[in-house]
Amino acid sequence: MDNESVTSETGDTAGDATGDTAGDTASGTGEARAEGRRGGGRPRRLELETIVGTARRILEEEGTAALSMRRLAKEVGSTPMALYRHVRDKDELLILVLTGVSKTLPRPELPEEPRERVYVTARHMYEALRELPWAVEVLSLGELTDRHALWIVEEIVDSAMACGLTERQAVHAYRTLWHYVLGTLTFQAALAHRSQDPERRPHFPDMLSELDASELPRLAALGGRWQAITDAYDVADQLRALVDGLLGRPSASN
Repeated sequence: MDNESVTSETGDTAGDATGDTAGDTASGTGEARAEGRRGGGRPRRLELETIVGTARRILEEEGTAALSMRRLAKEVGSTPMALYRHVRDKDELLILVLTGVSKTLPRPELPEEPRERVYVTARHMYEALRELPWAVEVLSLGELTDRHALWIVEEIVDSAMACGLTERQAVHAYRTLWHYVLGTLTFQAALAHRSQDPERRPHFPDMLSELDASELPRLAALGGRWQAITDAYDVADQLRALVDGLLGRPSASN
């Protein structure tokens, strides 16, 4: 999820739609004619399915930083101007890519008991996205989602209210679970990326062995055992604890 993903692409759109309109129209017409001459008299037809599929390939192989409308146009043998006839902007393109994925993901069998329903839904959210690191990167941009995945939000909010939470508390509970899942997956991806660096040095927890016990006695005592303890960290167990904590609050609290 790069800064260019929203801002510069929006700028491209504005440029195409305002100051560069005349030039782009003229050059686009010229390019279309040239394509027609090269292709035997008819310009190449650009399909939305091709655009979305190519965008997903770039995301899977190189991440969001590599995806721009200019790069995508080059990949499909077209122009940015032609792409904007199919998608409004990069945000819409990313949503279309997400939509193609969420439609294929099976829903888990959910239990009747609402507390367990919240847990199973949250765990499914984590496990499904764990297999789609590029989607995690897209979602971390914020405010991008797919309506086919909104059943997850519905289940968690509705089940949380069935457990006694107010509407506001249930929405906040969902957001807490979502932030935990997204944060955990983002951190795991960062660790995986750093582990590929042969020069990498794990500054933490190595520094624990150098701590002054009089200043930080608990951390100093953990010392070399920290890594073994964190290696045993289980996301499913922590999700359970998080759900229990969120649903255990009195309904009158804020």
